[in-house]
Amino acid sequence: MRLGVLDVGSNTVHLLVVDAHPGARPLPAYSHKADLRLAELLDRDGSIHRDGVDRLVATVQDALRVAEDKGAEDVLPFATSAIREATNGEAVLDRVERETGVRLTVLSGEDESRLTFLAVRRWFGWSAGRLLVLDIGGGSLEIGFGMDEYPDAAVSLPLGAGRLTGGWLPGDPPGTSDVRALRRHVRAEIARTVADFARFGRPDLTVGTSKTFRQLARIAGAARSAEGLYVQRTLRRGALEEWVPRLAAMSAGQRSALPGVSTGRAPQLLAGALVAEGAMDLFEVDELDICPWALREGVILRKLDVMATEPDHVVRPGEDPGSEVAVARVRE
Repeated sequence: MRLGVLDVGSNTVHLLVVDAHPGARPLPAYSHKADLRLAELLDRDGSIHRDGVDRLVATVQDALRVAEDKGAEDVLPFATSAIREATNGEAVLDRVERETGVRLTVLSGEDESRLTFLAVRRWFGWSAGRLLVLDIGGGSLEIGFGMDEYPDAAVSLPLGAGRLTGGWLPGDPPGTSDVRALRRHVRAEIARTVADFARFGRPDLTVGTSKTFRQLARIAGAARSAEGLYVQRTLRRGALEEWVPRLAAMSAGQRSALPGVSTGRAPQLLAGALVAEGAMDLFEVDELDICPWALREGVILRKLDVMATEPDHVVRPGEDPGSEVAVARVRE
């Protein structure tokens, strides 16, 4: 069957259309993205302002038309930290549903981490052993660790590249004192979680997912995306440590000229690099592998698992069949 996953994130609204059925890997058929940057469309009280909601509704409507055009039989719609943390999040969800007919499922930070971990486990397989998974989004950093398909420990921290750029790095290029202050903040936040993971032992493999990690690996010498999904890509901490001061000295325009860095993501790259560097340092990771699968693929895989185990499973109105809420109910 052909499925669509509609991911309303802090940076982009991304529709991924895949051909999938239980027992097989999802094959990408079409990708449609819109740079909405919801995390930047906030009023002082933390609510998404009216223009931002208008744009979100229009973007969701456009994505649904694309999904229909591409023959998607079902669309799994979800939202992450931007709507989860907005003070008017429920009102935004209500309006999107009223005007588009789609109710976005808001994933918790732990759900994000769990579903991303599932995707990474399926990509690397059981032979990878104990996995430590790091995922830097626009609004949050997700960390997961475990031996199985779901992590033994999972946390979500407010350390997304977009959030930190807007709140900590006003200059272009940013001031030295601002960069230092952000570095201290990032490391203090991550350090609070290290002990929670250390009790499970050392990972056999550390993995980075998300656009931020892919871009950092690319500027550090990893293969281009045009070379395909199955080329191994890694990011060494030593290379990242060399790039951080260079990125700090660059304007957004100069960063956008780097290999693999898009104009829209260039302003956030330094903040993402500080988070990646801090996480790799504090978790004592010398090198990590880049995984092309992340949250969207995790949602698809969970949907397929539900279909395989519960073919007669009835989804309640407004409930995303791929969500952790639905899965938890199936397991009851």
